[in-house]
Order: sequence, then C-alpha cells, then structure tokens
Amino acid sequence: MSLQCDVNVPDPTPYGHPIGVHIGLEKFLATSDGVLVKLPKFFKSLQGRLKVLQRRLSRKSKRSKNYEKQRLKFARLHHQIDNTRKDFHFKQAHALCDPGDLVFMEDLDYRISAKGMFGKHMLDATFGQFRTIVKYVCWKRGKFFAEVDARRTSQECPECGGEVKKNLSVRVHSCPHCRYTTDRDVAAGQNIRNRGISLISTVGQTGIESACAADLPGTEVTQSGQVAKFHKRTTRKPKK
Repeated sequence: MSLQCDVNVPDPTPYGHPIGVHIGLEKFLATSDGVLVKLPKFFKSLQGRLKVLQRRLSRKSKRSKNYEKQRLKFARLHHQIDNTRKDFHFKQAHALCDPGDLVFMEDLDYRISAKGMFGKHMLDATFGQFRTIVKYVCWKRGKFFAEVDARRTSQECPECGGEVKKNLSVRVHSCPHCRYTTDRDVAAGQNIRNRGISLISTVGQTGIESACAADLPGTEVTQSGQVAKFHKRTTRKPKK
C-alpha cells in the first residue's frame, strides 16, 4: 500500500561554509578549499577486456546458447563499469557535503563537450551524472546547492578579479596584478565559489539584503581571503 501526498519540500537555507567545485579532465574535481581528486578512468581501464569479449561475441552464432552466454558476460562487464563509476560519484558527493554547507558548480551542458575531441574521456567521467548526484546528495543532507555561470572561471583571479589569460597547458594560476598564486583548477573553484556567494540574496520587508559568505551563520574565513560585504536598503514607512 502506498500513499501519495502533495507536499512541498522547501529548499535548504543558505548557511555555513561555501565550496566551489570545478571539474575537468586534468583532475576530476578541484574545490575552492584546495582539495584535488585524480580523474579515474573506469572505461579505459577495462577497455581491453571489453574488446576481447566483444570479439568473442561476434564469432558466436546468433540465438545460440554460446552467444547468449557471451552476451551476458559482455553486459555484466558494462554493468560493473557503470556501478563502479556511480559508487565513486556518490562517495565524492558525500565528501563535498561533509565540510561544505553551500556547494556551487558550473552551469555547463556536458553533452556538447562530449562531441569534441575529448568526447571519449568526457563520456567516461560522466560529469553530468556526477552533478545530478551532487545535487541529490545536497538535497538529501540539507545542504544548499546552486549552479553558477561557467564563463571565464579559469581566466579570472579569485583574489582581485583581474583578467589572467592562460591556455590549457598552463596549470598554475599566477596573477600579475595581485601576485596571487595557486593551482589553476583551485583558482577556478574559488571563482565558482565567489560567484555562488554573489547569488545568495534574500528579500525582506525592510528591503534587499545581499549576503556574502562571512555574513552567513557558521561561516569561517576561507583561504582566498574574501572580504564580505553587506548591503541593506530600508524603505520608507507609508504616510497614514
């Protein structure tokens, strides 16, 4: 027996420590806190075994018992790759939610990136599935999740906001304006976090309040040295 009720679950309130997450092919993910995770290659590591099974399958007579046995072996290996990848994604999502209360990721359409020259690696990492899992885990654990504009996150300094042009071969962010130096992907994660913080705003009866991370309860100062700003506009009381 099952019951269906129309219940609206409110979104989690922005509160606590913010984390920006940058994902890519050089490293699977890099956070604004400096955490780097190596890119696992689930499909590539078992690609040779898949080719052997597929070759054996092609030599079997269709609809025969041997063909069916070989087809099941091939399907089980694909299923094993999918389960291993999904298990890794869930573990990384929980690892992000352990220290972070606000998780921000890039708003990208990974289906377009999968059609490029690195399409095979993009499909192996399944970034779109990972982002969906992170969103679900944040909702389940009561964490705040949001997507931010992904344009030029790697070409901007998270400290001073200056433009720092660099191609894909440059893996270190070194700002000529403020001399801030860090890993390229970590700097991108910090830009994502900064953009996510700027999205957090509440509209109250006294006007518009824009809060940065340091204004939120339970927030600690992060390594980029971001300065919090608080703007408040008060409205006039109507005349009686």
